[in-house]
Parts: sequence; C-alpha cells; structure tokens
Amino acid sequence: MSFSFVKRTPAYKPFLAWFCLFALVWITLLLFAGGWTTSIDAGMAFLDWPLSNGSLNPDGWTEDSSMLAEHSHRLLGAILGTLSLILVFWTQLREERPWVRHLALALLILVVLQGLLGGARVLFDEQNHPDAENNALAQTFAILHALGAMLTLIVLVSLTTAVSRWWIERNVGLKGDASIATQRYGLLLCFLILLQVVLGATIRHQGVGLAIDNFPYATSSGSWLPDIWNWAVVLNFLHRAGAIVLTVVAILFFVSIWRHPTTRHAFGRLALIPLILIVLQIIIGGTVIWSDIHPHTATMHHLIGALLLGVTWLVAFASFRRPVELLLG
Repeated sequence: MSFSFVKRTPAYKPFLAWFCLFALVWITLLLFAGGWTTSIDAGMAFLDWPLSNGSLNPDGWTEDSSMLAEHSHRLLGAILGTLSLILVFWTQLREERPWVRHLALALLILVVLQGLLGGARVLFDEQNHPDAENNALAQTFAILHALGAMLTLIVLVSLTTAVSRWWIERNVGLKGDASIATQRYGLLLCFLILLQVVLGATIRHQGVGLAIDNFPYATSSGSWLPDIWNWAVVLNFLHRAGAIVLTVVAILFFVSIWRHPTTRHAFGRLALIPLILIVLQIIIGGTVIWSDIHPHTATMHHLIGALLLGVTWLVAFASFRRPVELLLG
C-alpha cells in the first residue's frame, strides 16, 4: 500500500511520536484492566463475544464490578485496535523506513490476534461447554492472551522508540556501537521476563498462586524447598527460581552497560530502572502471598512485570540502533 501524493520521509515527526506515546499510555491502562479482570476472576462476566450480553452497552455493566472490569477491558482493547489502525495508515503515508511501517502493521495484527485469543478464552470456557471434561483449552487461550499482551507491548515500545527524536536525531545517545555483551544480556533478560510472564499467567489462571503459601521461604519452618511437590508447587517454585535467575542476568546487563563509556553515557540511568523494578516486583510478589492474593497487589505484580519488560526492551532495542538501521534501512 502506497500513497504517491504524500511525501514519505525518515525525519522526526513530533505528532506521530506523541501519538505513539499516547498509545503506550493506553496499552498501560489496558494491561491494568486485563490484570484486574483476572485478579477478581471476572473474565467470564459475559458468556458471549465479541459483544457483551449481545450488546456494546450491556445493561447494568457499570453497576456490577465483574461486568465493569471485563467490559472495560474489551472496550479498551477495541480502542487500542483503532489506535493501531491509525498508526498503520499514518506510517504508510509519512514514514519512509519500511521496517517502521512493518512494525505498525505487526502491532495491528497482534492487537487483532489478542482480541481473537480473548474471545476464544470466553467461547471455549467450560461455562459455555458444560460437557467438556476440563477447561484446558480455554486456559491455554488465556495464557496465550497474557503472552500476546507482552509481545504487543514490545512491538509498541519498538515503534515508539523508532519514531522518537531520541532514535532519529540523537542516535539514542550512542557515540559508537553498543557492546555485544549489552545486546546479548538485554535480549536474554527480555526472554527470561517473557518466561516469567508465562509461568505467572499459568499460575494465575489455574488459581494455584498459594500452592507455596510462605515467602521468602517455601515452608513455615524456614526451608527454601517445599515439603510436598505436585504440579502446582512446581509451577510456583519455578516462578520463584526464575526470579533469581532473572535478577542475576539483570545485574550482568547493568554491569555490561556501565563497563563501557559508550553505553554508560547512553543508557546508564535507564539501566538502573530494571534493577529497581525487579526489587519492587519481588517485594510485591511477597505481598501477594502475605495478603492471600489481594486483587490490588496481584494486579500491581502483573503491571510492574509489564513495565519491567517494556523498559528492558527499550534499552535492549536501542542498543541495536546501528545494526537495525543498516540491515533494515
């Protein structure tokens, strides 16, 4: 798709950059709404999809907490889809770099896929299929929906970064190439965060967040290892062990940035944020256990995880600024 009557340029476009930032704020609201809906177990407040009780404005949805959470989540998702569609047309009209246009298109595809996954989670739920032996299919869609949300965030962060003045005119602060260690640790850290998201989503949607009901120890007697092992305990233990591995890699990522003047000048302050967020995430994770999975703490644990991924990917993606422009043009 091309529009010959409009000139495409690789230059910084402030209105496009601000619109992408607005979309980032919007996806943050959507992530909160999704996390809150799961935390209060409101995902099946409506048994139909894409409408809610057959309507875009179902009766009483603002008065019932579960209906309010789920329908708000659907409306926020629909608006994000509209914002994504606008970004596709905007970048097609004005953006010269093909890979940036492709990012906008990928964002739209992911948002549509997210809607379909969310719909499948509802339509295949055991409440709609009482003869089903288990709810595994619907739960699988729910977990994929959680993972898809993070992938959508990654693409939107990439697009926002790519159209920013920081990327286009300031070379993300880099005066040379970032070190290979920084690039590798950044990608590894993002991958580990995504694994944590999958584990966390599985635990949340299976309702086994208290399979290990002590923190930081696994037992009340002070043991780091659980006394009893089953699939739910294994999931929780892997999630905790994953947090330790993730913390180690985050420290290595931070050290790799600060060891080299080029990356320290560009990302030194940003590199502190993932470490701070990890500490905060561990504290909130403990609070989730201590509060018997209070909805507010569970939702904040979900949201801080998304913020951690977003900031980490921002630095990792920026460290590839020169290779991306050389390879993709």
